[in-house]
Amino acid sequence: MKPDIEIARAASLRPIVELAGDRLGIPADALTPYGHDKAKVSLDYLDGLANGSDGKLILVTAISPTRAGEGKTTTTVGLGDALNRIGKKAAICLREPSLGPVFGVKGGAAGGGYSQVVPMEDINLHFTGDMHAISTANNLLAAMIDNDIYWNGKAGIDPRRISWRRVLDMNDRALRHITVGLGGPSNGFPREDGFDIAVASEVMAIFCLADGLDDLRRRLGNIVVGATRDREPVRASDLGAEGAMTALLLDALQPNLVQTLENNPAFVHGGPFANIAHGCNSVLATRAALKLADYVVTEAGFGADLGAEKFFNIKCRKAGLSPDCAVLVATIRALKMHGGLAKTDLEREDLGALREGAANLRRHVENIRKFGVPIVVAINRFDADTPDEVQLVRDICGEIGVEAILCSHWADGSAGAEDLAHAVVRTIEDTPANFSLLYADGETLWNKTQFIARSLYGADEIIADKTVRRQFRDLEENGFGAFPICMAKTQFSFSTDPNLMGAPSNHAVPIRELRLAAGAEFLVVVCGDIMRMPGLPRAPAAQRIGVDAKGNITGLS
Repeated sequence: MKPDIEIARAASLRPIVELAGDRLGIPADALTPYGHDKAKVSLDYLDGLANGSDGKLILVTAISPTRAGEGKTTTTVGLGDALNRIGKKAAICLREPSLGPVFGVKGGAAGGGYSQVVPMEDINLHFTGDMHAISTANNLLAAMIDNDIYWNGKAGIDPRRISWRRVLDMNDRALRHITVGLGGPSNGFPREDGFDIAVASEVMAIFCLADGLDDLRRRLGNIVVGATRDREPVRASDLGAEGAMTALLLDALQPNLVQTLENNPAFVHGGPFANIAHGCNSVLATRAALKLADYVVTEAGFGADLGAEKFFNIKCRKAGLSPDCAVLVATIRALKMHGGLAKTDLEREDLGALREGAANLRRHVENIRKFGVPIVVAINRFDADTPDEVQLVRDICGEIGVEAILCSHWADGSAGAEDLAHAVVRTIEDTPANFSLLYADGETLWNKTQFIARSLYGADEIIADKTVRRQFRDLEENGFGAFPICMAKTQFSFSTDPNLMGAPSNHAVPIRELRLAAGAEFLVVVCGDIMRMPGLPRAPAAQRIGVDAKGNITGLS
């Protein structure tokens, strides 16, 4: 089949203003077009939708990812197209791709095959400038911190206790730990600093959790950037930074509207990672879609132990959302890898490895059920899958009481996910969700973290040194005890060891550090060796990406 970029380039796109009006009823004066095929939806218009009824919310999540691929975003797009195909009014909500993975491992993150959102090149690269605005707002705050120190300002921040870091939307391991302020007194005070990737920043988290402009400004002002010499917290509002940061994010906060290859509406807005952040698109985009469509299909990053858990425990908790169904994406290839098969051997049938690896699927199903959300399993089909392998997965799903649907949306578009769409609608109608959160706000921060590790990861315990344990206690004493937990750990395993696949149990989860996100209103718990600034692989996707003689981008896939 053709590469993704060629399929996307051959698509017949409708003018986005016309599509928005026909499919969602959005008037032209509520849109700010970015060319003919993408637009931002005004916040004033969205405010006027507040009293309308909500559609059904469907979360697409997945088994623990492997190098073989699972296709969660592709399934999200395919399901959204298929719901429209069977006569439902459906919209899709996705995250914006980060340039780090685009030029690092993935080479593109807008779906694949005949289940893509378009314009694919724009979405994968600069899009409408949201990532730039988020990075700039973050780094403006960093500059104002150092400026306050330079002028011995009113905030009184202790240079030894600065917790705010600069960001860049690119994988660059050399910037993880740096020294700033060198070159003499005119350049400030030398100190240690570092960069995170922009999609792991608290500004990105705030951007995606804010329910409007006032809430955005409030949250930005509440960011804790460090402490005084008396160890009192210093906030962005103490530096007077929240107004300018809000101004930088004003246009970006408006949700982006694009379309699928089949001319169905898709909101693509915000892009936090799920292994080091909360992994969900913006609350504003999701709420808009729920008011404008009868069915909304969204996704949360990586496996259900990360993306789905944070979607439920952070996004739904903060935004008052109640999901109606979850779709758990699995591939036979990935399940065989979880069963111990090498990537080079995935083309051959191996029912033993598949049965062993299905333990990963079973645990994810069990975990989602703990939130009271009904589940459908989507088997994302590959050509090498055999009938016996497909039947085995169906039998295993039958044993645990979930329906497994074979899907071919990558190759066939909406036609390949039509059975999945019918199954999702049937599940929503026949099995009403009884959504509940995994833990209460009033639990201690330590207990919340331990409950996630034991209940979802199969761990015996969490472990931390005295410094981290003291941080837990200090955060509660300073009024942050009601915050939910945002776990930062490897996406490849239920444990903190990326090589421990399947469904490991009786392991320990080591906590390396805590990062307070006071504006986002959660606590980031960093586990194992996970990095908040990834590095490029040995052969990055950037080596394949270029521009041909006609000015067309090449190599995105």
